Amino acid sequence: MSDDDEFENGVVDVEEYDDVWVFVEEHDGEVMSVSWELLDEAERLADELGDDLVALAIGEDLDDVAEEALERGADRVLVADDPVFEPYRADPYGEQFRAMVEKRKPSIVLIGGTHTGRDFAGRVAVPAHAGLTADVTELGVDDDGLLEARRPAFGGDVLATILCEEHRPQMATIRPGVFEAAEPDGDADGEIVEADVVVEEDDAISEVLEREVGDTADITEAERIVAVGHGIDGDLEPARKLADALDAEIAASRAAVDEGWVDGARQVGQTGKTVRPELYVAVGISGAVQHLEGMNKSETVVAINNDPNAPIFEHADHGIVADLVDACPELAERFDEAAEPQEVVQ
Repeated sequence: MSDDDEFENGVVDVEEYDDVWVFVEEHDGEVMSVSWELLDEAERLADELGDDLVALAIGEDLDDVAEEALERGADRVLVADDPVFEPYRADPYGEQFRAMVEKRKPSIVLIGGTHTGRDFAGRVAVPAHAGLTADVTELGVDDDGLLEARRPAFGGDVLATILCEEHRPQMATIRPGVFEAAEPDGDADGEIVEADVVVEEDDAISEVLEREVGDTADITEAERIVAVGHGIDGDLEPARKLADALDAEIAASRAAVDEGWVDGARQVGQTGKTVRPELYVAVGISGAVQHLEGMNKSETVVAINNDPNAPIFEHADHGIVADLVDACPELAERFDEAAEPQEVVQ
């Protein structure tokens, strides 16, 4: 029975599918950190299932990327290296990825929930008749070896567990920042496999005419974050002063994003992004459960709120009960003074 016959009859032999794949996303030689986060988590899943861990890289000049994937735990790296993949376009990426999935039949495919990953994942899942769960925050396998993909549902009030019993591969896009990144151990004993490139430039239906770079800050990469909530009442300037003094990125709760005060790409929470910075300063944020879910892995949390009963204080290492309009500039001034070089008298 051909693959097409299987799909037409709704029958997939799941026993033909094995191994856990992770898409390693790179742009201009820079690998997105979510790729290494997924590689670490996928290694755990592969060990539980007794499968190989396969890293998949698509792009141009990928030798260093492939070597690093091996050093970070991949048993095998599948590489599609060609100029047609640079810069990123959804149609060449999607067609190439789909071809490799249909030929090699992985059981599980994990993709970072970035702009790129979300853009082309569906282009693979639909024609390959795969099951795709988006915006996943937790992963596991059940007693039958099925992928348990958990994601927020009903506005973030609950976590839904999605199983794909009858179709393969089991695909998921995973929110950046929810897992620890795999660290390189210097051991690169795995295998690098060159995949056949099935896409040519003449086949591409899109062409990049011009590239414009806008607000590209990725808060999931930030070491320090100043996040604002509904309590700022539209006045972002005090928090900006504090962020500048700390060399921190601005982020926001859903309430502040809904009001249009901060761009949605900077939202933290179950319906936004998950972050794990060294320092997280919550300014005018009450501390709803949905927001806490996105920042509870921060190393140090400082809360600034004029309501002493705000739930955020229960989850903060340090709390300041004060008007943020006064507290933020004062803290910024103190940090600026502490950063100034001190005169040494001998």
